[in-house]
Amino acid sequence: MPRVSHAIIIPQSRRERQLSEAEATRRCRSAVAVGREETALGELTVKADRHQVERLLKWAIDFPERCWAIESANGLGFLLAQQLLAAGEDVVDVPPTLAARVRVLGSGKTQKNDPNDALFTAIAAMRAKRLRTVVAEDDTAVLRLLADHHHHPLRTQAVCRIHALVRCLIPSGTGLRLSAARAAVVLRSVRPTNVVDAERKRMALGFVADIRRLDTEIAASKARVVTAAASGTTVIELYGVSVTRHTLMWAPPGHQ
Repeated sequence: MPRVSHAIIIPQSRRERQLSEAEATRRCRSAVAVGREETALGELTVKADRHQVERLLKWAIDFPERCWAIESANGLGFLLAQQLLAAGEDVVDVPPTLAARVRVLGSGKTQKNDPNDALFTAIAAMRAKRLRTVVAEDDTAVLRLLADHHHHPLRTQAVCRIHALVRCLIPSGTGLRLSAARAAVVLRSVRPTNVVDAERKRMALGFVADIRRLDTEIAASKARVVTAAASGTTVIELYGVSVTRHTLMWAPPGHQ
């Protein structure tokens, strides 16, 4: 049996972007096993469902010396990568740009389809000198989730929309720093003179309610951050290091 250095798999990331939710059940994964000579030794396409890992591992039995290279293992390929890790497999992350470069420069199969995508990802992984080894999630993933939730983009969007509406109702607008309480006070002073301004005020009050709800969620999230970050470290005692900044230090980019 030829020695295999990589058993390669790629999610159908491009096709997934085009599928509607109703078609999600038909998503597939394409895998290609590649030897040291960069030739395909085997190929498999499986349905993306709860049995996908079982089918892939059964197929990969013929390639005992294997490492799974997944394109965008921290993005669209995240779940599959974590499932393979849980099964005791070795997994590396292949940036999409590497596979794209092989596809553009390759002189062989250039047809755009999923098995070829898998092959290009395999070759890119074989040639790359350094690839990120995918690791199983730990407590830092919790910190990352909480930190991301703490910096809630929807709140910023709601504040910006209130600013935009208020500028159409009050000549001077309102201050740069706008809380839910301050926005409510400003809107109480508005007396609409037509149906358009009345609708603007109604929409602005709706955004105020959204901000209050989000503020409650963010406060609860911060409390969970404090609990999760209670690791005995004294870094949060340093001046200028907030709890959320400490969380980001412990959960650097790359965690989901």
